[in-house]
Amino acid sequence: MFSAVVIEKGEAGQTVTRTSIEESALPEGDVTVDVEYSTLNFKDALAITGKSPVVRTFPMVPGIDAAGVVSDSSHPEWKAGDRVVLNGWGVGETHWGGFAQKARLKGDWLIPLPEAFTARQAMAIGTAGYTASLCVDALVNFGVTPDQAKSWSPAQRVVSAASRSLC
Repeated sequence: MFSAVVIEKGEAGQTVTRTSIEESALPEGDVTVDVEYSTLNFKDALAITGKSPVVRTFPMVPGIDAAGVVSDSSHPEWKAGDRVVLNGWGVGETHWGGFAQKARLKGDWLIPLPEAFTARQAMAIGTAGYTASLCVDALVNFGVTPDQAKSWSPAQRVVSAASRSLC
């Protein structure tokens, strides 16, 4: 058994509880991960509060990202003991997410946790930080420089300043 946050929806509306779950109840997937950390993203807040139709199937374990250690795998790229990170892929919407001590996921959704980071540090960056980093990488790859920002909007200048500090 493991602990998880579970969203359920019935005639009386949506409920959110922390409960114990049997490992056999985990959804389909070829990798089981012992989740060490997850984050609370805007999308998770919408899912938990029911303020937006984020969750597509019930019951649902929210959490659009997670970091942890593979405990079991039938996927060719992953073995027990591998440290991994997950974000996106409909996790927390259509597939159980990271607000649990265990997650069963598709191995194709996982990436190796870089050795420079702990699971906690990776989740401190979180999905939003990862997305921002991809945006900065795209700017750099397209040859955008901070000098070009003089005619940009305030939002564009923020991205430019971020790229300068990361380059």
